Amino acid sequence: MDLTRQPPRRPSNANVGGITGLARMIDKARGHNSERIGEFKYGAISGLDVEVLEFINMGVDEFAEAVEEMDDKALGVLVIEKANKSQDELDAYNKEHLEREPQDPLHEQLLLERVAKFAPGRTDITTVFASIELDDWGAFRDLDLTAQPPRSPYVRSVFGLVAAARMADKARAVTIDKLGDYRYGSDSSLDLAILDFIGVDQEAFREAAYANPNDVELSEWIAERCDKPAAAKSRFNVERASVGRYGEMAERLAVRRAEVAPERGDIETFFDLQDLDDEQSFGRMDLSRHAPRSPFDLSVGGMACLARVIDKFRASNCNCMGEYWCGEDSGFDRAVLEFLGVSQEEFVGAVAENGTDEAMVAWLGDRLGGKSDAEKAEFSDRILSYGPGNDQAWAFLRGAISRIDSSRTDIETFSALTLLDDKVFFARFKAGV
Repeated sequence: MDLTRQPPRRPSNANVGGITGLARMIDKARGHNSERIGEFKYGAISGLDVEVLEFINMGVDEFAEAVEEMDDKALGVLVIEKANKSQDELDAYNKEHLEREPQDPLHEQLLLERVAKFAPGRTDITTVFASIELDDWGAFRDLDLTAQPPRSPYVRSVFGLVAAARMADKARAVTIDKLGDYRYGSDSSLDLAILDFIGVDQEAFREAAYANPNDVELSEWIAERCDKPAAAKSRFNVERASVGRYGEMAERLAVRRAEVAPERGDIETFFDLQDLDDEQSFGRMDLSRHAPRSPFDLSVGGMACLARVIDKFRASNCNCMGEYWCGEDSGFDRAVLEFLGVSQEEFVGAVAENGTDEAMVAWLGDRLGGKSDAEKAEFSDRILSYGPGNDQAWAFLRGAISRIDSSRTDIETFSALTLLDDKVFFARFKAGV
């Protein structure tokens, strides 16, 4: 979960295991595990997490590992077993936390400041949980779609439906009159299809999306009003994600693609076209929508991985990294920067100032142009042939391949693993079910 783009669930949310604070801690652990926790705190540095972990008899690392492997339902079962608490103990724990008021001047002042900023005139916000929830809502409720695009239509994080998260982004934007060139509700055929499927009118959805900036909690709101089975969701998703593949809509897509990106044969649906338009409209490299270029790509400077590194730094500069790592966190990136004799800070600035591959090659100058073809070929061969050097590294590689495609026992390099992961991850993302 990316907690730079949405808050964790409310601390009062007890839908997992019947324990307040648990759902919130799950979201923060997911953000922690993916290194996208933003300004939130997980584990020992969070007072609430410390209390929850003590109540459920689990350690910080133990819980983070469980979150990595399990969904909410399985985590709820595990936590109830680990906690081994009676219903009376659970009720008392929840009651104490739901009713707790600030216990020190700092938290009393935080509550007053949050009310003044986000809910002036409100006198009913008196508890610690209400203070936290107000702060979360105030920080994430507004979305300006004149400054950034909504999420990809392929995202299914709201109620398991394609484009529902995108519609939620547009609903938050229209609420503050920052919809830009996008269309919401009755002005969008896709939104109308979603609203009809879930049986909710556009005004009710707009209010709910604005009140619930967390995707899971918005999904819970929809689930209270829509009992469509998983099979119906799958059919809806396939139908909507396939628009542009067949018949008259395929002809329309071909015309539009020829106008905006004739070289992009990979644009096969209107969802793909929306993703492309979002990126082009805001000048972004968004690696939550597609992979960076392959490590085997030699198109920039005649050396492996450089094109990929540029893509990742471009994405990093606009906070669009998706699941990827950049710079010091990436072995490929470190090797490329070291070979070129460039610091991470220099490269970040250069990517921000030079918007094309040609401009980046020119900026690199002799650091790239001064390398002989033989030197670049040797570097490419070394980085593309790099594989495990010990038993631990072999175990990591084999485990990673097994999770992606257990049949690929022929893969023995990290570059091949990376490319396979790119292809499979985005094939799943765009599967339409």
